[in-house]
Amino acid sequence: MNKVNQSFATIKNKLLKRQEIALVDVREEDLYAKGHPLFAVNIAFSRLEIEILNRIPRLNTDIVLYDNGEGLAQQAYQKLQDLGYQNLSLLEGGVNGWKNAGGELFIDVNSASKAFGEWVEHYKQTPSLSAEEVKQLLEQDDNVVVLDARRFDEYQTMSIPGGISVPGAELVLRAQDIVKDQQTKIIVNCAGRTRSLIGTQSLINAQIPHQIYALRNGTIGWTLARQQLAIQQNKQYQDFPASADRQNILENAKNVAQRAGVRSIDYATLKTLTQEPERTTYLFDVRSEAEYIAAYLPESRWIAGGQLVQETDHYASVRGARIILIDPERIRAYMTGSWLAQMNWEVYVLEDDFSALLTESGVWVPKTPAITINDYLQPAQLNAWLEEGLALTLLDFTTSANYNKGHIATAQWALRKDIATLFGQNKISTDHPVVVTCGSSLLAQYAVAQIQAFTHQPVYVLQGGNAAWKAAGFAIETGQGNLLSEPIDRYKRPYEGTDNSEQAMNDYLEWEYGLVQQLKQDNTHGFFVV
Repeated sequence: MNKVNQSFATIKNKLLKRQEIALVDVREEDLYAKGHPLFAVNIAFSRLEIEILNRIPRLNTDIVLYDNGEGLAQQAYQKLQDLGYQNLSLLEGGVNGWKNAGGELFIDVNSASKAFGEWVEHYKQTPSLSAEEVKQLLEQDDNVVVLDARRFDEYQTMSIPGGISVPGAELVLRAQDIVKDQQTKIIVNCAGRTRSLIGTQSLINAQIPHQIYALRNGTIGWTLARQQLAIQQNKQYQDFPASADRQNILENAKNVAQRAGVRSIDYATLKTLTQEPERTTYLFDVRSEAEYIAAYLPESRWIAGGQLVQETDHYASVRGARIILIDPERIRAYMTGSWLAQMNWEVYVLEDDFSALLTESGVWVPKTPAITINDYLQPAQLNAWLEEGLALTLLDFTTSANYNKGHIATAQWALRKDIATLFGQNKISTDHPVVVTCGSSLLAQYAVAQIQAFTHQPVYVLQGGNAAWKAAGFAIETGQGNLLSEPIDRYKRPYEGTDNSEQAMNDYLEWEYGLVQQLKQDNTHGFFVV
């Protein structure tokens, strides 16, 4: 059967009409980050099975797959067809076809969210202070607090000295618990620009009665100003008791959300929406992970509200879908919803008796396709084989970053997309048993059938993966070890960590400054501000 192609013009028309569509780039993240359509989402072929059912849950979704001529889109088409997806097509001409037809290509990751942050600053004139100005306020012991809107792990890696971790959606809820008095100035920072801009504007939109500023260019700006960052700080919003008038904050948050088009629904309406077969409805719990683990609504997925705005494409991968937000306090849901609605999403906030609805507990578990594995290998057995010097091939399919942090000594790292090529080039032996692993062996198990097509030797899955190996106390090695594939599974972000070059940081900021103009040229976004 000939595969259907969709053109740039057809896809653009669907985006403008707010029809549901998932434009999926199946290349590895580093290649995706070099150029992609604004609303393209990255679901790499190597990780397809462990991501697809959660990011595109409806099997009759309009899905358009593409690559840059590598042949991965064709393979992904067949794999998704085998998984039951019914409405598949390929992007005509791939990524170059999009560009040649007049489509804009955006670099980096989470580009739509970052572009939206620039859109907000441009039209709302979000106030900001330079790194030098903030440092002066801190050095003269001014009445000021610095609130870091990133994830806690990012904050701990490097942060502004004295800064307090208040991840994005918590800002409106918690800021007034942290300030010293009504005269306290609030500075919001992230690593670059987006989360500090959205966080600052959130506080302003919710009418938090303080002078509020973004730290211009975040920790990048701080570093470029030759100012020292702190590492391993651990001051969090939880350290401050609730003291603010939550009812007034709720009313303001709800008001701004409603002005953006967010609607409130009860649980009965939620059930009706989620059961409609022709629409995709995402159900996100935007509280802290600890609150979610304690009690959550069945079928909901946890993602902190600030990260949902920052990485919308990674969670709501079907453009034009519905999004329902959950938060018993409602403030985080309304503020998160206000931004998603301004990003041209259809958004609802659940308002009901949560004491009767939050009936599940524990961490969120992703849905993955059913698979039957006949040969599992316990860590102790693998260790015994290695100590005996048994000839075998050990393949690790974890992320390259995790492989570098610690892997089994003889393990070779590979991307699943390269399996056929590696066997074809005799880089993987067909003469020995094969053992596959990854962090938990969740991903590795899907490599078994691929490998069995090239060898008659048994293929084992390490039970529990590298985590179980380490938990058993067996030795690991760090560093790159033996890489069979090019480590292109993750794009090196110029705003993460402390080892980025000045050129990379400056280039990143220049790109962000140009996003508003690129949005105007693209003209598929539908962004607005209230």
